[in-house]
Amino acid sequence: FILYMDDLSFEENESEYKYLKALIEGGLETKPDNVLIYATSNRRHLIKETWNERINTSSNEEMYHSDTVREKLSLADRFGVTIGYYKPSMKEYFEIVKALARKYPEITLTDEELEREANIWVRTHGAQSGRTAEQLIYHLLGDVE
Repeated sequence: FILYMDDLSFEENESEYKYLKALIEGGLETKPDNVLIYATSNRRHLIKETWNERINTSSNEEMYHSDTVREKLSLADRFGVTIGYYKPSMKEYFEIVKALARKYPEITLTDEELEREANIWVRTHGAQSGRTAEQLIYHLLGDVE
């Protein structure tokens, strides 16, 4: 069985992540051997943190501040494998766009034209990523029809 959680993240004031940690570790009940837990997240750290939490400058802060920081980071440690999707370089982004465009014979732009369109798309739709490359291709397909 696979328990799948999509877009997992917690705000800094939410403490429910502690229950999830206990569940994953088998603290509530022994986790069956036939269960896998998968989660996706758009955040590298699953629990939102602020700079004030990292910089322990106030005398009102808790004494063992680093323990709290480590506890928040420990949820991500419960997942055995982390796969990062980092921003590709512009050259890599162009290669992604060209590879996706080749799947659709109705897109007849040259590589230079695709790169020009990809440059415009990145400037108007955020950073380069696989998702924005795919959105560009869908846009180009819409222009073909």
